[in-house]
Amino acid sequence: MSSHPPTPTPAPSAQPVLLYDGECGLCNAVVRFLLRRDRVGRLKFAPLQSAPAQAYLAAQGLPTADFDSLVFVPDWNHPAPGAALLRTDGALAAFAELGGGWRIIAKLRVLPRWLRDPFYKLVAKTRYAIFGEYKPRPLPNPAWAERFLAR
Repeated sequence: MSSHPPTPTPAPSAQPVLLYDGECGLCNAVVRFLLRRDRVGRLKFAPLQSAPAQAYLAAQGLPTADFDSLVFVPDWNHPAPGAALLRTDGALAAFAELGGGWRIIAKLRVLPRWLRDPFYKLVAKTRYAIFGEYKPRPLPNPAWAERFLAR
């Protein structure tokens, strides 16, 4: 008989999801950027316009028709009220998930939101004029398809 206590069952790992404007050229470019750098495949994605994202937004009491902010969900499988991060908070959290040197960018969280978010809002307001609308096309890497809750 062993005197060692039983090994606890590990808690399921969190599943971070980034909700983004699926019709925005800049937003889709950011998603592809994150896909290329997320070597462990931790982040998942869904357009804000998709059924899963709309259901999440409604359940969390977040606007379902405002696509000017990406939404970072720390754990899609166990959504907690108020856990979603918007605008620069969400973008910086996504970079933190990449790990490695990308976490340095996440350190910008030390700057107050009132300093970070005006630039984000300016880009959000002009993104279609500058970067255009996204035209759906096949993913550069077909293996990425499993990283999307919806497309």
